[in-house]
Amino acid sequence: MTAPLTEGLDDRIPGDLATRGTAIGARVAGLGAAVEAARGRVADAVLDDVAAAVDKSTGRLRLSARHTVVAIAGATGSGKSSTYNALTGLELSSVGIRRPTTSWATAVVWGSAGAGELLDWLGIPPRHQTMRDSMLDTRSESEFDGVVLLDLPDHDSTEVAHHLEVDRLVAVADLMVWILDPQKYADAAVHDRYFKPMGTHQDVMLVALNHIDTVPPERRQAMIDDVRRLLAEDGLPQVQVLPISAKEGIGMAELRAEILRRVNDKRSTSLRVEADIAAAAGRLEQAGGTTPAAELPRRRVEEVEDRLADAAGISAVVEGIERTVGERARSAVSWPPLALLRRGEDGPGDDPEVAPLDRAAVDTTIRALADEVSDGVGPAWAPRVRESASARLAATGERLEKGLREIDLGGRLPAWVGLVRLLHWLLLVAAVGGFAWWAVAAVQGTTEDLTEVAGLPLPAVLGIGGLVLGLLLAAVGRMLVRGLARQRADQADERLRGVVHQVLESDVVQPIGVELSSYAAFRRGLETARA
Repeated sequence: MTAPLTEGLDDRIPGDLATRGTAIGARVAGLGAAVEAARGRVADAVLDDVAAAVDKSTGRLRLSARHTVVAIAGATGSGKSSTYNALTGLELSSVGIRRPTTSWATAVVWGSAGAGELLDWLGIPPRHQTMRDSMLDTRSESEFDGVVLLDLPDHDSTEVAHHLEVDRLVAVADLMVWILDPQKYADAAVHDRYFKPMGTHQDVMLVALNHIDTVPPERRQAMIDDVRRLLAEDGLPQVQVLPISAKEGIGMAELRAEILRRVNDKRSTSLRVEADIAAAAGRLEQAGGTTPAAELPRRRVEEVEDRLADAAGISAVVEGIERTVGERARSAVSWPPLALLRRGEDGPGDDPEVAPLDRAAVDTTIRALADEVSDGVGPAWAPRVRESASARLAATGERLEKGLREIDLGGRLPAWVGLVRLLHWLLLVAAVGGFAWWAVAAVQGTTEDLTEVAGLPLPAVLGIGGLVLGLLLAAVGRMLVRGLARQRADQADERLRGVVHQVLESDVVQPIGVELSSYAAFRRGLETARA
């Protein structure tokens, strides 16, 4: 199996001087990041194919930078080998019925220095290599210095080995020159197998319409325009089309000049690598998803929290807390005689409890969130998003129920309520005792002997003071009780919703966030690779 692209990035590509610190290196790194994010989500076969394509392309950059690999490809009878011979000035490729059956390509190299490693990488056997500057019977053509010209087998051959050889070399050539025949230029074999998949490689392609001498002059332009139309339908509107006749020499100077222009431009190799990276990114995007990266809105999470809170009956519990605490506190701070009179009216009732969780509502709410979020990611991520949110629904329900049951709802009254109750009884005792003392003294006729305070007998002061202070304390206590009940209700609401928030974050939001972050990294990597 092909090594993962991330291994290639870690062990080879960044450390290679051919790509380090370059735009191509950044694009390769971006593609590597996309592959890293896609692991476990996109099929390994796709990722390994992308890895192989990028390793192959960047491998070319580590080889001879002074050579440009130009591949001549075409169908049987297209005149490909005649064109090859015309370009080299040598009879190196057999034509017509003399066409060999070998599945190997042949290569002519202008400027052999440093070409050996490149030819080995291309897989061209030594017996199929010709060093153009070593031919003593011809002059050295310095203008082609650095060109490695390949003659590929016929791409429409019935031999499978020929197809494989063409596919292999088309995938690595710096410049591809496709030779078409006026009789077969619309053949689906070349358009479907080679042209349509190469929409990203327009800058490293040329098309030569051969045997143009067999076409009446008045029909030639129409035929060239038709070739261009077909190329545009294949997604290759920018590919240059040259009419030639290798047999008669028509257009060969123009073809040779265009090849030389691109060779001298010294960008064919890098353009080829960039095109390969873009094509690999396109395949990866097709498998992973084209949807722009999205985030999980906080507002949507809060809506889900509210629905889960409703499923737990938190609002009813909070209302119960406010009512129960209020009734108990009011009873505790009321003037005892009045509290006795009202005992049957609004008793404190039972302690509020969290009702059983509506599991069906919880499951439906979480699944709906997962489905909604999965629409915002690519098809490779959508199942993972749904699974991350809904795979633990039973455990999520149990955690919610357990966490809500363990919350202290704050039903116990604070110490100051007990102190107010004690003061009430002390004031009641003072009032009853003072009035009783005064009454006894009046019956015994000893009221004149009682100590006076502010013009009133001391027992009267005690009785009236206890009564007034008790009623005043009851009024103040009722005002404090309203705030206490609301405070306890707010605290209970915060604690209960805190449990819902914590469980939702850990069991749903964070797992979804991991997938969304992974998809965002995937999209960023692709954007970098295709920049």
